[in-house]
Amino acid sequence: MIKIRSMIIASAALCAMTASALAQEVTLRFHQMLPPQATIPAKAIVPWAEKVEADSGGRIKVEKFDAMALGGTPPQLIDQVTDGVVDLIWTVIGYTPGRFPTTEAFELPFIMTTGEATSRAFHEYCEMHCQDEFADVKVIAWHAHGPGLIHSSKPVAKLEDMNGLKVRGGSRLVNQLLEKLGAEPVGMPVPAVPEALSKGVIDATTIPWEVTPALKVAELVENHTGFAGDNGLYTLTFVVAMNQASYDALPDDLKKVIDDNSGIETAAMFGAVMDGGDEVGLKIATDAGNNILTLDEAETQRWKDVASEITAGWIADMDAAGKDGAALYEEAKELIGKHSGM
Repeated sequence: MIKIRSMIIASAALCAMTASALAQEVTLRFHQMLPPQATIPAKAIVPWAEKVEADSGGRIKVEKFDAMALGGTPPQLIDQVTDGVVDLIWTVIGYTPGRFPTTEAFELPFIMTTGEATSRAFHEYCEMHCQDEFADVKVIAWHAHGPGLIHSSKPVAKLEDMNGLKVRGGSRLVNQLLEKLGAEPVGMPVPAVPEALSKGVIDATTIPWEVTPALKVAELVENHTGFAGDNGLYTLTFVVAMNQASYDALPDDLKKVIDDNSGIETAAMFGAVMDGGDEVGLKIATDAGNNILTLDEAETQRWKDVASEITAGWIADMDAAGKDGAALYEEAKELIGKHSGM
């Protein structure tokens, strides 16, 4: 009887282990650049991963690797997912300049509104115009952040205050914009910003409010400059992407789980999370007693007049590449207006 009881217990344990192994059929490694407490990792990637796991009945497990824990640099994330080094990534599209030129319509100055509305517009736009540029990956969502601001060691209250200022930019177009505004652009991924500010490598940075808490920007500089009206100075664009082979290897029911957690609503969720993060970042700077400036309409228009040259240059570049730059720009504006209720 003891022997039979032992065999039954062992058999039950084996069955439980087998059931567990069957329940967790796929492990997907998700790699991104920011620390885990930052807005996107904590409030967008974690909920997205948990929903995928729940919708799959536990058959998909998403392993999250923050702050480039698997090695490489932020600009290499897109290659890591394309080459199958990892299964999923979240990255700034502009970290690989020239590779996704059609997406740059949404980086143009004074075009974006909120993160959520702009993300809806951007995802819709990319579904129509950017598929060929992302043909090597399975796109989960294209999205954008909220209004980009200038966070600086000295006040930026007028256009002339930009002259000679060393300012971090996050993409090719943002760097072009900074130069046109009179600053000295310094390109770098966002994780490098705190050290660069603390060591005086840069005098200011262009980022939205939402990422300032994770980078402690409100402790490193005391001045923050925004603009009048509904449109932010700029936005950066992002992609959540999956290795195509990893997706193709899934059984059809698990592909459906990924598909159901992809698309415009996922893009909107990421954008809305960034909008919420903007409120948190602004409150931290306000509570710290920092100098928060919003340029009036007349001064904002001076910046818009200069920035319009960046838009004209991008349209010309797209025309030279065989695309109708003006049509793409107008469509981007119309989509943002539609999703912003304007």
